[in-house]
Order: sequence, then C-alpha cells, then structure tokens
Amino acid sequence: PVRLLGCSDGAIVALLTAASRPDLVSRLVVIAGPAHHHGWYPGVIDESTEAPEFMHTMYGEVSPDGISHFPVVLAKMAAEHLVAPAMSADDLAQIACRTLIMVADDDEVQLEHALEMYRALPAGELAVVPGTSHGLLVEKPDLCNRIIMQFLAEDPVETLAPLRRKTTS
Repeated sequence: PVRLLGCSDGAIVALLTAASRPDLVSRLVVIAGPAHHHGWYPGVIDESTEAPEFMHTMYGEVSPDGISHFPVVLAKMAAEHLVAPAMSADDLAQIACRTLIMVADDDEVQLEHALEMYRALPAGELAVVPGTSHGLLVEKPDLCNRIIMQFLAEDPVETLAPLRRKTTS
C-alpha cells in the first residue's frame, strides 16, 4: 500500500484508485478535485477551457505530439468533465483509509462539494487553504506542503472535543 496524492484531474484518479483498489492505498490526499462532475463550479469546465501558458509549455516538453496538441487534450478533458467522475456519497463511504480533502477558498471545486466529500469519507479530514484558487499548490506552496507532509508523515492528533470522530465505547 502507498500514500497517494492527486491534484485536480489527478485527484479524481487518486479517488477512483482508492475506491476500486483499497488494498493499494494506505493514505489519500485529494487536492482541488471533485468526486462528482457536478462538484465543479458551473461554467468552469467547458469547450472554451483554457490552461495557463506554463502548462502548455510543460505538455510540449514531454508530449510526442508537441505543444500544438495540448488544445486537443484540453477539449477531451472538458468533454469528460461533463460526465465524470460520478462517485456518490456511498462510493466515498467505502474509502476507509485516512483521506485529506484539500481545496482553495476560491477553487474551481465548489466548497460545498468538498464539504460533502469530507463528510462522506469515514476517515476524512478537510483543509481549506485561504487566499488561493485552483492553483493553490503554486500560490501558497509552503503552507500546502506543510499540511500535506504533516498528513502523510504523522499520525492524527487526538482532538480535544471531537464530534465527527468521536468514539463510542
């Protein structure tokens, strides 16, 4: 089992992996990615979706098709985002590993959706990074890295007044 992290579309892949192969994932970090396509803000993902220039450049550096093919990839992603992912709260409830949902306070993923994900996950934790957008990892890398590393490297703290994680004896 591994500790798995994904951001945006990578977060979707990570969620689907944890749901379909729980034996492979010991901890999960989901950054700025929805469990259901309705979790994106309306109009954020459509056929006119554009990506920052640095993403075009990075794609061009590794793609055998070159930088000019990136708009084709963006169009395919936009079409897929209209129908997938489609995980339900029941699907999320089957992910038993400790899971961190991390979003920006001004993300392309609706905060309400992130909260629904957090509540559906039996071992969910939630981090909302203030003053950031869907590019939170680039905008506040030190804060995001501290949160992620603490989650991945340390056991959870015993909380003083738990409600959701309250044990019943």
